[in-house]
Amino acid sequence: MSARVSTLFFDMNSFYASVAQAEEPALMGRPVGVLTGEGPNTACIAASIEAKRCGVGMGTRQDEARALCPGIVFRPVKHDICVRYHHAILRAVDTVLPVHRVFSIDECSCLLMGSQQELPKAVEIGRALQAAVLAQVNPALRCSVGLGPTRLLAKLAAGLEKPGGLHWLMPEILPQRIAHLGLDDLPGISSRMRDRLLAAGVPDVRALYGLDPKRARAIWGSVTGERFLRELRGEVVIWPETQRSMIGHGQVLAGSNATPEGARLVARRLLVKAAARLRREGFVARSLHLSLRLRDGGNPGADGQIRATQNTFFLLETLDRYWAKLPQVRIKAVNVSLGGLLPLGQATGDLFDALVAPEDGPVGLCRAIDRLNLRYGQNTVRFGELPPQYVAYTGAKIAFGRIPVAEDFLE
Repeated sequence: MSARVSTLFFDMNSFYASVAQAEEPALMGRPVGVLTGEGPNTACIAASIEAKRCGVGMGTRQDEARALCPGIVFRPVKHDICVRYHHAILRAVDTVLPVHRVFSIDECSCLLMGSQQELPKAVEIGRALQAAVLAQVNPALRCSVGLGPTRLLAKLAAGLEKPGGLHWLMPEILPQRIAHLGLDDLPGISSRMRDRLLAAGVPDVRALYGLDPKRARAIWGSVTGERFLRELRGEVVIWPETQRSMIGHGQVLAGSNATPEGARLVARRLLVKAAARLRREGFVARSLHLSLRLRDGGNPGADGQIRATQNTFFLLETLDRYWAKLPQVRIKAVNVSLGGLLPLGQATGDLFDALVAPEDGPVGLCRAIDRLNLRYGQNTVRFGELPPQYVAYTGAKIAFGRIPVAEDFLE
């Protein structure tokens, strides 16, 4: 067989729920809903295969899930445990094929080289990868594997069958093999982009596949459309590397934190976590952004440019000024982010206010506090008062495109 593929993409099936089943073997084969938290009627962040068959999915609330799936078991998400399993999966995969890129907690890709690109050999490697995860990590952790000449086609192939599927996509079987998919089933096409395509007279995947690349560029409003279409057709596309621009954290308020003062202390706590990450990852920030989500749907915010800094004390002073500008009633959620990131070596500070102070300066003190908290436990040394209600994993939650590291759970 002459067909060749260059990318293997693997997608862990129902990852959060599978981790819960791996941690509690008695849950194997039972419907499980993994919750965003431990509050009353919180929503599911994920559902096991068994629960999905009953219609439970991301965003389903507990009462609705019980109605859809009597006997469902709920567990709160445990971000640190999920990260531990993620790294165990990477180690297992590396025994078969080196991991090339990690896209999220449950999606990664590998490059195929030389004879590995021959389709029969690639399929053999994909099956070996699935077996390695089951054997070396846990039998609850199944993954779907996709093969293709581009990452997009490999990712699409991985999504064709869950759990545990293994499929390939090549130009000679396209677009027929994916014609049954909706436009927004394609990775990278949001509901908004689907609506733009429909308005432009592109009703389905077949029509999209047949577009002129320049027409795709016009619909997207950028070269992204042409790149997407060419990759969908199996052409090699060089995507520019994305630059890190922001570090941020958010939290929905609950219990005693859902007061004006509780919300302010949550905002400060989120900023402390973001600033610690800033130092650990070797960046300085040049802007601070604070936004609120109100219970009536409003979304007030305050932001501004600041001098390049890693100084938590300075950032907290700035945050307090921003906070005073915002309405402080019926706050539902708080978000804080540091923007305008620059690698430490690329930034220059004020001559009289050193960007990175010596060890006896304010940034040096911040670093010393970081070290103490990492060594002796979270909040051993605090930057002021903590929120009245403790919330697990503040600033250390798994997010799309970001996987926390061990330090996130200790700072």
